[in-house]
Amino acid sequence: MTTSNLDARVAELAAKYRPLAVKLLQEVIRIPADYVDKAVDQGGDPSCGLSNHEGPRLEHLRQQVIALGAVAHPDDVGFDAYGNLVWSVQDPDDGIPAADKKVIYLDGHTDTVRALRGQWIEKIGGGIDAYDGLVDQTKVNTAFLQRELGHLPPAGEWEHMVFGRGSADQLSGVCSQVIATKIMLELRAEGALKGVIVRSYGTAAEEDNDGAGPMYLMNEVLPGAGPELVPDVVILSEGTGDSAKGALGIYRGQRGRMQIEMVVTGRSCHGSMPWEGLNPLEFGASIVAEAAAKYEAREGFLDHAFLGHGTRTASWSRLDTPSDCAVPDKFVVRFDRRLTVGESPEQAVADVEALESVAAARAAGLSVEIGVPRYEDLTWRGYKPGNPQIYPGWITPEEHPAIQTAVDVYGRVVAPKVKPGGTRGQLRATPRVDRWIFSTDGVGFPIRTDNTSVNTAGKNWVTSGVVKHPAMFGFGPGIEQNTHKIGEAVDAREIELVVAFMARFPSAYAARG
Repeated sequence: MTTSNLDARVAELAAKYRPLAVKLLQEVIRIPADYVDKAVDQGGDPSCGLSNHEGPRLEHLRQQVIALGAVAHPDDVGFDAYGNLVWSVQDPDDGIPAADKKVIYLDGHTDTVRALRGQWIEKIGGGIDAYDGLVDQTKVNTAFLQRELGHLPPAGEWEHMVFGRGSADQLSGVCSQVIATKIMLELRAEGALKGVIVRSYGTAAEEDNDGAGPMYLMNEVLPGAGPELVPDVVILSEGTGDSAKGALGIYRGQRGRMQIEMVVTGRSCHGSMPWEGLNPLEFGASIVAEAAAKYEAREGFLDHAFLGHGTRTASWSRLDTPSDCAVPDKFVVRFDRRLTVGESPEQAVADVEALESVAAARAAGLSVEIGVPRYEDLTWRGYKPGNPQIYPGWITPEEHPAIQTAVDVYGRVVAPKVKPGGTRGQLRATPRVDRWIFSTDGVGFPIRTDNTSVNTAGKNWVTSGVVKHPAMFGFGPGIEQNTHKIGEAVDAREIELVVAFMARFPSAYAARG
C-alpha cells in the first residue's frame, strides 16, 4: 500500500504524543483517589469514578481538552444535560458547507467499575495500585497477573504498560480521542479535517446503563437536528483486543442485552414452622435452576454465525427477610440476557414466564412478577434516564464504506508500525475484522426503523432487524479479557496506534465521496 504524506504526519504526531496520552490516562485513572477516602462532608465521594459519579474526572478531561489544544476554541467543549462531555473540531476554511460534510462521532465512556483497591494490594503484592498504577515492579506477584489477565506482555516490556482501574475499560479510549482531535487540528492545513465534522464524546453511566449517553442524543438532541449534527459514522473507542486473536481488532457488531427482573413474593413466618409460610427463596431458587438448565440445553436460544448465540444468566439478587431464622418475604433476582440476531426482548421475557417452576410457584400461592426494570438513577448532572433496561444489538456490514475505510486506514497508519508475526494479545500487521463479546455504548445509537424523527438522508445508515443506526465500528486500546480484572492494564503502544487511526479515519472516509 502506498501511504500519503498525511498518513506519515499523523503517525509521526501519534508517536510524538504517546507520552502525553499516557500522562493524561494516568491522571484520569488516579482522580478517584482524591475522593474515595475523604469524608462526604469534606467533599469526598466513596463512589467517585463509578457510574453517575464521574464529575471530577469529566471536569478534568474538559480542562485538558482545552489545555492540550484538542479544540480550536474553549467554547467548543462542554457538557450536555445528560452529563456527557462533548467537543468538536472541523476546518471552517475547507470550502465545504457544514451541511455537506461527513459527521464522524468518536465515543467512549468515562465511568469504571468499582476499583476493589484492597484486593489489588492483597493479590498483586503491593506493587500495583488500582489508582496509582505500577509503583514497584519488584513487589508484583507476576504469576498472579499472568493467571488473572487474558494477556500480559513479558516483564521486560512493562515500560509500555499502564495499570489501573479503567485503563483498558475505557479511559484509554477516551484519552486517545483527546489526542486524536489535537492532531487533526494541528494537521488541518494538510487536509486532516477536510470535509468532516468530528464530534467526540466522553459519556457517563455506561457501566450501569449501557449506551444511555448516546440514547440521550438519539432521543433529545438529534430529532429535528440538521445534517451537521447527525452522524454518518460512529467510532467506539472501547477496547477491541482479544487475548487469543490479537490487539486492535476492527469490531463491527455486538449482541444486544437486557435485564429481566423476577420478583417472587411469598408469606413470611418463623423458620421453625415453615408450613405456615410460602418460601419465595426456595421457589425462586427452583426457577433460577430451571432457567439455568434451559440455557445449558440451549432451549429457546438462537445462534448467529457472526455474533454468537444468545445467553441468559442469573446476575443479581436481593432477599427480603426478617431474620436468618425465618421464611423470607420476598426474593428478587435479575437475569442478564444477551440477545443475538433474531431474538426479541418480548420473547426473552415470555421464555421466563413459560418456565414450569414459575407456574408451580403461582399454583402454590406465591406471586411471581416478571418484567424489564427501568434505570431510574440520576446522572452526575441530575438527569433521570428512565429507560427500560433493553440495549439493542447491531451489525455494520463488512462491505459498508465505513468498514472498508477502516481496513484501509489500518493499512496506512497501523500496519507500518507493527512487526509481522504477532500472536495472542499482541499487535497484528494485518487488520482483524471481528465483533465484541461484551456490550458497549453502541447499543445506545439504534432507533426503530419506523422512527422518522432523526433525518438520516444521505447518511448511509444501516438496518439491523427492527432497528436502524449509523455505521458503527470499534477500534480501541485494551484487551477485552483484561477488563474488570484485578491488575487491569493497557499497552501504550496500542494507544499510539488508536490515536493515529482516529486522526486519519475522518478525512479518509470523506474522501470516498
